[in-house]
Amino acid sequence: MESANPGNSVKDRIALSMVTHAEERGEISPGKTTLVEPTSGNTGIGLAMVAASKGYKLILTMPESMSIERRVLLRAFGAELVLTRSAKGMGGAIAKAEEIANGLGENGFMLQQFNNPDNPKIHRETTGPEIWNDCDGKLDIFVGGVGTGGTITGCAQFIKPINPDVKFVAVEPVESAVLSGGRPGPHKIQGIGAGFVPGNCDASVIDEVITVDCAKAMAVALDLAKNEGIFCGISSGAAVAAAIQIGSRPENGGKRVVCIIPSYGERYLSTLMFQPILKEVKAMKAV
Repeated sequence: MESANPGNSVKDRIALSMVTHAEERGEISPGKTTLVEPTSGNTGIGLAMVAASKGYKLILTMPESMSIERRVLLRAFGAELVLTRSAKGMGGAIAKAEEIANGLGENGFMLQQFNNPDNPKIHRETTGPEIWNDCDGKLDIFVGGVGTGGTITGCAQFIKPINPDVKFVAVEPVESAVLSGGRPGPHKIQGIGAGFVPGNCDASVIDEVITVDCAKAMAVALDLAKNEGIFCGISSGAAVAAAIQIGSRPENGGKRVVCIIPSYGERYLSTLMFQPILKEVKAMKAV
C-alpha cells in the first residue's frame, strides 16, 4: 500500500530518485534549473513535493481528463500546470512538455519518467527488496499496473535473479491494451495505460498481461473501501481485480500473490467512481 509515502503514492519514490540522481550528475541545480515533466498526476504530485522541498521551479503538463484533486494538489505545492487535450492522451502531454523544455534552453530539464533509468532503479533498490523481505522470500506472483513500467520492471529485476519462478503480471486498461498488442484508446483508469509501450517497461520480465475495464476497476476499488477499509484509486482497483483473477485460478491455490496498491483514494473523489456518493451527500439536508 504505497499511500503511506509522503505524497500518498508509489510515484514519490521515482520523483525523489530522478531529481536526486540528476543533481548528483550535475545536470540540475536549484535556483537555476526549471524542471519540466508530463504527468497523469501522481508522478507530478511527487515531483511537486520534491521540487518544493529542494527549491526548484517545476512546470507540469497533464491531460485535462485527470481529476480536479490532482490539479489542486499540484498548485498547492507551487507547481505550474499546463493542461493538454484529453483526446491526445499522455502523448499530447509529453509533446507539450518537450516543447516547453526546448523553449527554456539550457535552463530547462525534462526528467522523462517513461524513459529515465532512475525510475526502475529506485524500485530495484527499494520496492523490490521491501516486498521480498516482507514476504520472507515466500512470493509466487507479483501483480502491478503499468504506467511508466518502472515499478514492475524494477521489482522484477531485483526478485527474478533470486527466484526466477516468481511470475510477474502486468495490468492495463482493456480500452487501451497496448501491451497486449491492441490499439491505444481513451480510458478512465488514471495512472496506467499511457497508450504506448514505455521505454522503462522491460517486456522480458513480464510473464502475463491482464486487461481490466474501467467499470470493474472502480467497482473493486469501492469494494475495498467498504469491505476492507482500504481507500484507494481506480488503478489500484484494476490491480486488485487482476490479482483476484489470478488467485482464483485452480493452479494458483495456496500461492502467495502480491499486488501493488499505488495511491490513495482521496485524489479521485471528483471522478466517475464517486459520482453516486457525491450526488447522495450533496442532497443531504441538516436536521
